[in-house]
Amino acid sequence: MHIITHRRIVTAQQEHPQCASALEQWYRLCKKAEWRNFSELRKLFPSTDKVGDVFVFDIGGNKLRLIAAIHFNTGRVFVRAVLPHKEYDQGGWK
Repeated sequence: MHIITHRRIVTAQQEHPQCASALEQWYRLCKKAEWRNFSELRKLFPSTDKVGDVFVFDIGGNKLRLIAAIHFNTGRVFVRAVLPHKEYDQGGWK
């Protein structure tokens, strides 16, 4: 998959150093993946949820939420936001 807006991941690594390695692992796994649909994605990331048009990944043992739009037909992952759990729960990202 082609990850768009890698800068958001780098920024999140700087803001949340305790989750930096988990974010890097997510990035590397996604970059190698070739998902064609949501069920294939869930084989690699079983806790991922689909919320409307975006997918929500749990990162770092449930400390962060990574919100991404995924276009399976073009192989692109658009990182929309990386948020702490508390900020995610407030719902301002929707």
